Order: sequence, then structure tokens, then C-alpha cells
Amino acid sequence: MFLPTAAAFLFFAASTGVQAATVIPSNSFSSVSTFQTYWNYLYPWGSDHNGSARMRGSSSDHSHINPASGTLSLIATPTSNPSPPTSGSDPHPAIHYASGAVHAKSQITVTRSTGYTISGEFSAPTARGTWPAFCWPPEVDIGEWKGTNQNWFNTFNTSSSVKSNLVNWPGDLSFHSLKAVLSAESNGADVRIDFYMDNTLRTTQFGKGFVGKPLWLIINLQMEGSAGSPGPSGTTTYKIRNVQVTNTA
Repeated sequence: MFLPTAAAFLFFAASTGVQAATVIPSNSFSSVSTFQTYWNYLYPWGSDHNGSARMRGSSSDHSHINPASGTLSLIATPTSNPSPPTSGSDPHPAIHYASGAVHAKSQITVTRSTGYTISGEFSAPTARGTWPAFCWPPEVDIGEWKGTNQNWFNTFNTSSSVKSNLVNWPGDLSFHSLKAVLSAESNGADVRIDFYMDNTLRTTQFGKGFVGKPLWLIINLQMEGSAGSPGPSGTTTYKIRNVQVTNTA
């Protein structure tokens, strides 16, 4: 799924007249300070979303969001509470876990003249109740695992108009690469998304009216919800490395 190398990509860009710029470099998880240059803690809207995990993390708390040695680890742990709080986001499930989410400081906006390539390598848990993702709302899922050994490539044009393609994903927690190449369609309104896994094109989807819309890039480890319940009784870890975002004009 990956671009060959930075040098090869720049050579290709120069030879075709395309100008490429790195938005997020592949080493953004090398240290806390480098991480904080390119990423923010939690979701863009806060700590809660549509599952049973509440996100925790800050510059002084890396127990659930840990960037180190080139790998980002998002760590979910069960919480003990006989009367658990509920999520502040619809559908307001009970909170059973503390976990981690991050979002890129730079939003992604495809225009008629600017496209993007987004790539990374992922060790994703697939046990029942684990719901890791690599996405940007509203909504394109480059990676989404919902308690099974399958990755969901999704594009939501509306909440009721969704295109999904599922590919098999090994359950041994080995790293595999994912990539999305985004470009504007000739109508100047829709975005074409080519999805790759392990350097093989798996499907192409289209985001209706996505051109010109700034979208957040999010990596998160949500729990239960669409991934089923009950979730794991112990610690769950989602590992991500070599995430890179480039744009072309």
C-alpha cells in the first residue's frame, strides 16, 4: 500500500510535473515532541464517541496514547464502576473502557487541483468488542475493524448512503499496510478514493460533494458498539507506524 520511498515519490512527481508536499512525515511517532508537532490528543470534538470507550490522553498522560520509537500505541483498559457513566455522544452507551484517540492538526481538503495520498502500517486487534479505525469524518474509513478478521473500506455520502467493501485481515496482530489516494472527479464536486492493502488496489469509492470540505484525519481505538459485546476483559493494544500524508498539486 505504501509509496515506494520518499525519494522515489519526489522523482516521480518531478518527472510528471506534479508537485508533492509532505503534510505528515512518516516519523511523526518517533517521539512525544515530534508527535505533538503533527497530532492532537483525543477526537476533534472531545473524549467520547459512539462506543463504550472514553478517550484519555494529554501531554502529561501517555498511559493510553503512547508515541515512541516510531510506533503509536493506543491502549484500551477496562474500567471498574458499578454505575458507569454514559458517553456524551449518540447513542450514549455506558462507558466500560478508557482508551486512546488522536487526530491530525492539519485537515485534509481535496480541491479540483489538490489531491492526497494517506498511508500507514497497522497492527489492529480483531477480537469481539474491539473497534479500531483510521478514518476521517464524514466519513471515509481507510481502516475499520469491527470485532472480526476483516477490514472495512467505507465511504459515507450520507448516513443512509454508504459504500462498503470488506477485505480479509489476519488476526495475528502482524503489521499490514493501508493506503488511500484521493483525487477530485471531473465534475469538480466528488472525491475519488482508491483504497489499497499491502500495495494492492482493493476497491474504489466516491465521496459525493467532498471536494472543498476540510476533513479531520483520526486514529482511534473505540470499543464494543458495532464491534459487539462484551469486549475484552484485559488490555487491548492497537499499533500504528509509518503514517504519512502527502498532497499533490
